Amino acid sequence: MIEMEVAIQREDGFHARPASEFVKVANKYKSNIYIKKNEKLISAKSILNLMSLALSKGETMILSIDGEDEAQALEELLGIL
Repeated sequence: MIEMEVAIQREDGFHARPASEFVKVANKYKSNIYIKKNEKLISAKSILNLMSLALSKGETMILSIDGEDEAQALEELLGIL
């Protein structure tokens, strides 16, 4: 299991287009992928869940990935943030 605190780097935060891209990439992997912001834990494989976090530039979140392809998933997902 990989767990990492990450900050949103995108100027426009995580609106619909980058959130959709993130979910598309997350769904390529077999690993379970979760995001925690404050006390809310969501599956990163759901666009509705991800949009509900309303992530803005500079905000931090905990990205948790657990599974056989977790390292590859982490590398690709960090490139989107």
